Amino acid sequence: MVDESAADELPEGAVLWRSFYDEARARLERTGNEFASVDARRIVEEASGAEPGEFALTLDKPALKRGVAHFDSMLERRLMGEPLQYVLGRWGFRTLDLAVDARVLIPRPETEGIADFALAEVRLAADEGREPLAADLGTGSGCIGLSLAAEHPTVRVICTDQSVEAVAAARANAIGLGRPATRIELRQGDWFDALPPEHMGDFDVIVSNPPYIAASEELPEAVADWEPTDALIAGPTGLEDAIVLISGAKRWLRSGGALVLELGETQLDDAAQLAEDAGYIDVVVHRDLAGKPRGLVARTP
Repeated sequence: MVDESAADELPEGAVLWRSFYDEARARLERTGNEFASVDARRIVEEASGAEPGEFALTLDKPALKRGVAHFDSMLERRLMGEPLQYVLGRWGFRTLDLAVDARVLIPRPETEGIADFALAEVRLAADEGREPLAADLGTGSGCIGLSLAAEHPTVRVICTDQSVEAVAAARANAIGLGRPATRIELRQGDWFDALPPEHMGDFDVIVSNPPYIAASEELPEAVADWEPTDALIAGPTGLEDAIVLISGAKRWLRSGGALVLELGETQLDDAAQLAEDAGYIDVVVHRDLAGKPRGLVARTP
């Protein structure tokens, strides 16, 4: 409820953000959106310019014309099924607030755990007295590679992607990092072809969230209709890109360096066997917060 002193100051005919929040929630609920209240809140926060902690106060403030236009546009896009992350144009990942759009996959919580495994390898290299060198192959928005640079003070990171548009998106996100961006290099190209030849055998960690969906696998509608399919579908088995990464990484890793991959839960046993057959040691399959197999860490001898 608006207190009387605040109400006295409202312009005549002003509409409070609470009304827009209620409208968004009701319309989203009618589409069957189970997260309607969360989506409505995020849309109002973005339209009003409020920080998350200011939401309750924002509800009782008058909506300005520009904010209402932004609200209307975002709500219509969400009602059409566009993912909330693309509607907002940004999404949180670990310590970062990343710009995201249809050029790149939406950063997901499971991938935050993969970044943790890669960061552990970076710290191990630093503890051994080296300036760590990492590669994030298929970087997309840059979420993993940029997180490494943001969370470790000395690591150098080379981020690559075969998509020119993804490299542009990652570059825009890197610019927002400030000083850590000086330790990031972005390169366009297919997997290892994008890496500088002079760094063959130098990497402490190579990390990737490659396409791992089989061509025959049915994707959720929101994913299939909006996210870039070339970043999702690997081929008939879903292991095609993982095979390339497992077979090629050994040449680029230093002795004792680690390959860190995010894969689908049904593929990790096969991927682990492929890594062992390729001569990696300390091959470990890690589970995500939901208890599902999600990450592979394999070390060179």
